[in-house]
This record gives sequence, structure tokens and C-alpha cells, in this order.
Amino acid sequence: MMEALKYPIGRFEPLPAYTPAMLQGFIRDIHYLPQLIEIAVQHLDEYQLQTPYRPEGWTVAQVVHHLADSHMNGYTRMKLALTEDKPVIKPYEEGAWALLPDVAATPINVSITLLHALHTRWTNLMERLEEADWERTFIHPANGTQHNLKTHAANYAWHGKHHLEHILRLKERMDW
Repeated sequence: MMEALKYPIGRFEPLPAYTPAMLQGFIRDIHYLPQLIEIAVQHLDEYQLQTPYRPEGWTVAQVVHHLADSHMNGYTRMKLALTEDKPVIKPYEEGAWALLPDVAATPINVSITLLHALHTRWTNLMERLEEADWERTFIHPANGTQHNLKTHAANYAWHGKHHLEHILRLKERMDW
């Protein structure tokens, strides 16, 4: 039960290869995520926004702010991989970021606006990449693994759906 609450669409599973059609689907998913998040939270009141999506999980508001934080990092990682040779990326403590004062003090519409702008830039970039660009990689320092940009796009398409589903399933369970 807890696994289903934590990973409502399952865990991200990278594939060994991605087709151009799959990449276009990831770009679409990333492009439309801000609109879907905005629709999902548009009628929630402050109590609902401060409700965790699962026991010991983030609140809806924290999820929205996390998406902005995470996707800014994802966009930056892609740009680093496109402009440097196998850069080592900087990880961040997402749980700690969710507890910083800006999360509590900032209305979610600010992070939703940020997501709209960020995802416009990100999809404009991805739509213009050449095949060779998608093969560029970055290195994650935690385990030294290389990640190509195809897998990176797949991961962030999944990530957006994953957190959107947290919100949607909470609303369904609570009958909001």
C-alpha cells in the first residue's frame, strides 16, 4: 500500500534505447506538465494545499515547489551536458530544499508560473536538438554513472507524471 502511495505510476525504469517518437512524447509530457499541475491544484484551499499526499510525505504545496526546484536542476543538467564534455553534475538535497523558508512563504502560483516559463525554455531546447545531442552525457557523482540526455528526458517526463499523480490520487482519496 505504501509503495503505491509513494510511487503511484511505478518507479522510473530506464530503457536501453529510446525512439524518436518516444523522445517526442517525453517533450510533450514536459511541455504540458505546468498546465496539468495548474489544473490539478486550481480549486484547492490552503488546508488542502497543506495536506500531505501520503503519511510522512510532502504537502501538495511542497510537491509543486519541488517540481520547480527539481526541473530547474534538470534543465541545468541538460544544458551542462550540451555545453561541457561529460560534466559532473551537482546533486542537491531535495528533502531539505522542501523545508526551506521560501517553500512555506511562497504561494504555489509563483512556482507554477516558474514551471510554465521553465518548461517553455526546456521544450524549445529539446525540440531543436540533433540526434548526436541526445547522446551527450553527464556524470552523477553519487555513483559515477553516466546519463545520456534521452534517459534524462525520459526521467523528467516520468517525474512530472509521478508528482501529478500524487496530487490527483490525493484529491480522489479525499473526494476533493
